Amino acid sequence: MFDLEMTEDQKLVRETVASFARDEVRPISRDCDESGHVPPALAEKGFELGLIHSALPEDVGGFGEQRSAVTGAIVAEELGWGDLSIALHLLAPRLVAYPLLDAGTPEQKKRWLPAFTKRFQPAGAAIVEPRYDFDTLTLATRAKRSGSNWVLDGSKCFVPLAGDADVLLVFAQTDAGPQAFLVERGTPGLTISEREKNMGLKALATHEVELKGVTVPADARLGGEDGADVARMVNLSRIAVAGLATGVARGAYEYARDYAKDRQAFGVAIAQKQAIAFMLAEMVIEIDSARLLTWEAAWKLDKGDDATRECVLAKRYASNAALKVTDNAVQVLGGHGYVRDHPVELWLRNARGFTNFDGLAIV
Repeated sequence: MFDLEMTEDQKLVRETVASFARDEVRPISRDCDESGHVPPALAEKGFELGLIHSALPEDVGGFGEQRSAVTGAIVAEELGWGDLSIALHLLAPRLVAYPLLDAGTPEQKKRWLPAFTKRFQPAGAAIVEPRYDFDTLTLATRAKRSGSNWVLDGSKCFVPLAGDADVLLVFAQTDAGPQAFLVERGTPGLTISEREKNMGLKALATHEVELKGVTVPADARLGGEDGADVARMVNLSRIAVAGLATGVARGAYEYARDYAKDRQAFGVAIAQKQAIAFMLAEMVIEIDSARLLTWEAAWKLDKGDDATRECVLAKRYASNAALKVTDNAVQVLGGHGYVRDHPVELWLRNARGFTNFDGLAIV
């Protein structure tokens, strides 16, 4: 059975990220949602926190700290509590850096990783496809071998920071299964569309990406001739999304709880009304359940076990919990929950998309 007690290092990481989310992220989350923009200064502060390069090896400029999926889930929850759009923006470079760290060849690591240790480096992964039967492990985007090259054809959507990224990690189906390819900006046949207009995630720039005969050399395949374990990468992404969803839900619950304690109706706080009290209790149950499922799945990944079942359950449960809790938070606030004077409507809009957020973050 996994240990529910955080290590001293994990407690320190949690306190550090929680302070950053509370003092730097939450205060500007509404402005970022309205403007559709994350200030570069905030991205640099997130970088200085070590969100990306702390786990990268010292020989490329990182801190060389041990990476843990459980710790990653803790970080994701605290950032998600602050704001989902900003969290995904700050974590987007991991989508290239961490797969390189796990599966890249020595040459790939030497070429690409140093850029992620100097400053905030926009990057993203192209995995989601605009089709109703999208499956992360059975992709419509194809990669075919052509001599010493690979040729990629297909369409992607929800690609974070694609407009500013120097490199994208593109997932495509090969004869041997799904694989990932490093595709540089400006490669012929690669088209990045205008920014998508989404219901939520207003501060996060996501794009559709078209690949028409995109030709990359053989060494652009992540892991070289050996390839990469895409299934594990997908599971690490599921943990990140589940952690973010838990954080969004927790933030919405705490806001609704505090509002219910202050709001008076018929001479008493509405938190004392049975309907509201029961709703708040159910919200806590959903949040704690989502966190436990996420931590258990992350713990199994850290052990090196096949945790696909646990990761799928954690992501699905946490995604549903985030939607349920944010919707309940709007209900607790009543008419006030529907107006922009309170952030719960923003959190509900963001939570509605969790079921579609495959490959937007990784631990």
